[in-house]
Amino acid sequence: MSEVYKYEESELLRFTTAGSVDDGKSTLIGRMLYDSKSIFQDQYDQLKETTERRGEEGVNLALLTDGLKAEREQGITIDVAYRYFSTPKRKFIIADTPGHIQYTRNMVTGASTANVALILIDARNGVVEQTRRHAIIASLLQIPHVVVCINKMDLVDYDQTRYDEIQDQFEKFATKLDVKDIHFIPISALIGDNVVNRSDKTSWYEGPTLMYFLENVHISSDHNFIDVRFPVQFVIRPNTDEHHDYRGYAGRVAGGVLKKGDEVLLLPTGFTTKITKIMGPDGEQNEAHPPESVTVLVEDKLDLSRGDMIVRPNNKPDIGQDIEVMLCWFDNNKPLQANGKYALKHTSQDVRCVVKEIRYKLDINTLHRELEDMTINMNDMARVVLRTTKPLFTDAYRKNRITGSIILIDEGTNSTVAAGMVI
Repeated sequence: MSEVYKYEESELLRFTTAGSVDDGKSTLIGRMLYDSKSIFQDQYDQLKETTERRGEEGVNLALLTDGLKAEREQGITIDVAYRYFSTPKRKFIIADTPGHIQYTRNMVTGASTANVALILIDARNGVVEQTRRHAIIASLLQIPHVVVCINKMDLVDYDQTRYDEIQDQFEKFATKLDVKDIHFIPISALIGDNVVNRSDKTSWYEGPTLMYFLENVHISSDHNFIDVRFPVQFVIRPNTDEHHDYRGYAGRVAGGVLKKGDEVLLLPTGFTTKITKIMGPDGEQNEAHPPESVTVLVEDKLDLSRGDMIVRPNNKPDIGQDIEVMLCWFDNNKPLQANGKYALKHTSQDVRCVVKEIRYKLDINTLHRELEDMTINMNDMARVVLRTTKPLFTDAYRKNRITGSIILIDEGTNSTVAAGMVI
């Protein structure tokens, strides 16, 4: 078996689900787990028992993801639930995010690392406000692939005309968005049509099933392989007699390809040197690319510490203390403060910052800029300029989702109050 095939076989795909309330997200995830044989018999028996106790018919697969106690008591989904499963082709992490309008921040959290966004639409209702809202967030978060699952096709008699209408509605709206790869699939999560197994009731549909798409969509090029970015997380100094000269820089490759012998530039010092060794989990390797975690050794004894970055001499990130970001505000206790001071995390760098300017608030439903009401409350998105206590090494979020993202932390409560995308 070739090395490439081994890597492909265990490739990890992260996807997020979004849709309006009761569009069937939890049922869809339950159906995928059940039909791909990713749940155990005792889990299935427990589902059956719970379904019977609730007086419902059959087996309610939605209960697989609605695992939080509060959800079960209230019958709503209120947080990001992560589920892990695998098929012979791929490993998957699902971020199941709530459909309610007040949980935009949860969708931002779940979608920030996703390769694919599944947007569910109820075939009876078509494109609604929440559909547009979730598509806009998927676009802002630069999720590379969007799959529009037109669900509950069984309730519209698998009508192709209705499916075409909804596809047309969504495509017209999507022309305003920055989404490069959109696919449409007619499904019934409840019955299982076109989820894992192809349905004979949609003979007019010639595309893949949802699971086939997720197993085969090309995601290895979703990372930035051009701009070398290696934020240092930890400096390894064993300080033993045997290794008294050893100095390794551990971290995760955020962009580009690092190769043994490459000339590199160290930030913020500006010194150049060469890579002498790259150590991975299985020992020495000749190169490293995203999202591998490795230890890099360089030729000269130069001072690098956590938060510094290894790049290429002729390909530097933006270096500066004023950064412009699109923020999603998470805090429900107090709004974003103009001139407010916050702790900021960017890759492995921790700094403090002040809110220098709030440019505008973004109306998430229309993409219009609001200049009158500048109060940024929970779930609001705003374009903001931050001044940091020391320079950050950033790229635009659209270019690199790792070096282009930040989080803000309230220093008093130590809670994360915002996530931001560098513009």
